[in-house]
Amino acid sequence: MAGLLKKKERRGAEIPTASMADIAFLLLIFFLVTTTIDVDTGIGMVLPPKLEEDMEPPPVRERNMLKILVNEQGMVLIEDKPATMNVIREEVKRHVLNYGQDPDYSENPGKAVVSIKTARGTPYNAYIEALDEVWMAYFEMWDAEARQLGYPNYDAYVKAIGDGPNEIREKIKAQISIAEPDPA
Repeated sequence: MAGLLKKKERRGAEIPTASMADIAFLLLIFFLVTTTIDVDTGIGMVLPPKLEEDMEPPPVRERNMLKILVNEQGMVLIEDKPATMNVIREEVKRHVLNYGQDPDYSENPGKAVVSIKTARGTPYNAYIEALDEVWMAYFEMWDAEARQLGYPNYDAYVKAIGDGPNEIREKIKAQISIAEPDPA
């Protein structure tokens, strides 16, 4: 009888792996659905329509143009005078809100133009910082104008007027010229 009973082969303990692929697939789907991917959208600006070949650009009096140059080292020149990024905002406000008082600045906000020019080797972040300072100057002017009209800020004014005409933007137009770098 002893010969008839065979020893059972002992199997090692195994972890069932049949559902591991399902779990990995579910985790993959979870992370794909919940992950956000930052996409650089660039600078959101509306460009003017292209002029016809025989058309000249509209004339702008020298007095109404504030020239900002950002060179290859990221240094700023305002009207050919050395300046810093911190000065741009105040200079833009002084230029736009001059109302003809100082002959070095614009005649009125409707005619004021701010020109930003860069060199070919200008660091991108220096250009963006200068452009941001110009836009911040306009937002501060619009905020101040909204407060004069009795609103807490410009955003509240925009909500209040809805789709109606924006008198503040008509009065203080953001006329920003992005000048092309000189050819190398």
